[in-house]
Amino acid sequence: MVVSANNGSGAGAAVIGVDYGTLSARALVVRVSDGAELGTAVHEYPHAVIDRVLPATGEQLPPDWALQDPADWVECLRVTIPAAIEQAGIKPEDVIGIATDFTASTCMPTLNDGTPLCQVQGLEGRPHAYPKLWKHHAGQPEADRINALAHERGEKWINRYGGKISSEWQFAKALQVLDEDPEMYDRADRWIEAADWIIWQLCGEETRNACTAGYKGIYQDGQYPSREFLAALNPRFADFAADKLEHPISALGGRAGSLTKQAAELTGLPEGIAVAVGNVDAHVTVPAAGPIAAGKMVAIMGTSTCHVMNETKLQEVPGMCGAVDGGIVAGYWGYEAGQSSVGDDFAWWAETIAPAQAHEEAKRRGVSVHDVLTEEAASQPVGAHGLVAIDWLGGNRSVLVDGGLSGAIVGLTLATRPAEVYRALVESTAFGTRKILDTFAESGVPVTEFVAAGGLLKNAFLMQIYADVLKCPISVIGSDQGPALGSAIHAAVAAGAYPDVPAAAAAMGVIRQNAYQPDPGRSAVYDELYAEYELLHDYFGHGDAMHRLRAIRDRAVEGQ
Repeated sequence: MVVSANNGSGAGAAVIGVDYGTLSARALVVRVSDGAELGTAVHEYPHAVIDRVLPATGEQLPPDWALQDPADWVECLRVTIPAAIEQAGIKPEDVIGIATDFTASTCMPTLNDGTPLCQVQGLEGRPHAYPKLWKHHAGQPEADRINALAHERGEKWINRYGGKISSEWQFAKALQVLDEDPEMYDRADRWIEAADWIIWQLCGEETRNACTAGYKGIYQDGQYPSREFLAALNPRFADFAADKLEHPISALGGRAGSLTKQAAELTGLPEGIAVAVGNVDAHVTVPAAGPIAAGKMVAIMGTSTCHVMNETKLQEVPGMCGAVDGGIVAGYWGYEAGQSSVGDDFAWWAETIAPAQAHEEAKRRGVSVHDVLTEEAASQPVGAHGLVAIDWLGGNRSVLVDGGLSGAIVGLTLATRPAEVYRALVESTAFGTRKILDTFAESGVPVTEFVAAGGLLKNAFLMQIYADVLKCPISVIGSDQGPALGSAIHAAVAAGAYPDVPAAAAAMGVIRQNAYQPDPGRSAVYDELYAEYELLHDYFGHGDAMHRLRAIRDRAVEGQ
């Protein structure tokens, strides 16, 4: 059934979901009985995204790098959990479980005890000792080698990922470390997703969750890529999976362990409460959108967008991020696709390119630059700007799976205004999503319901564009904090309050059905624009122009 959240503190057991995003972490206190959201707190990472200069040394980082400091993640637990409990008006003793979710693939080298290499004395100045954030795309050459070899050898698993694995994932990033800093590779006893590392800090036990293992770690049919395959990439890489990854895989919603005394002192929570198996921010959001169903795609829309869906059957879909048995919910094949930059595209335009007068107007009115640009863009008829943009400012995750691609804006004239480009960028991300849905349908896995979640839900103008471009109703998750609510649902299952994730989702999830309806007139014009987008998509996506430009840039940067 579809339920609505009943806000208010109330009585009864509570759980906590902690959502680790790109720039901050959020803790959410949720009532177990009905999913009511009782209290929340957010803390921004002091080091944010380390993509230009390594703080420890001032060293300039190469293009396409994106690192983080794991100390920021632990600090978020200390700050947000007590604050969220205080706002909820409950006692810490009311909390029976905690779960977390993380961006992925955000992976890192550690010692056997879980100590990140960047926290080992003397290694704080080594860039490859740090966690590589999901948007770290500097391992594209390694990803290209992995893909080429997989097809050359006819590896069965490559088709589970639409024919390509991404530079964002574990193997490409680890191989980059071996290629560029073999000493750091050798010093790493373990190579682990942040989604699992943070659970290690909470319960004192190393675990590996089915979601990141399947989607980001190429774990299929009970095994990682073979030793022979890895040796063919680099003889020293032969034992990577056996030495640095191998560990029993834990089902989602399971109990990873109990909160340790040290973690209890850090968070103010009772020692011994349930700690759920780790998860990914996008995938964990699915149960927060209410009842589990095949064909129901949930798009988590923020700095990037991740499209996830459960199905009862296995199909090969070109350019998807993976099809994993139990990767979202046990008993279903979980499919993932995505766009590497969405909100990031809009932020780039608003913060870097938008003229001073837009910033001045925003300041005068006490709103954001996005609000000013959105208001002006919304006043235009569809197609009036004469533009089509390509949504690859952060590379292409699906369906081309190429971090080396870049953005484009076609149709610019001397009369083009900033808000018109802003609108074209919004439309380009909707076109990118339509390309993904079309590819799923053409592969025999049609999307029967489209549900939106994430921070971009706040922009009704954007959501209506998506409905018009996709030509289908869009339902929206009934929470502003979908990943955190999804984590809380998993915490309730781990604590034994519900027998499984579908049961908890039916009781604690919330969805607003068909919140946005497509307009046939606008959709007809968008069909014309989408046809032009597809031409540009294929021309640039299958051509070399963008790669040549990137190579020229890289040579120039390296020669500085």
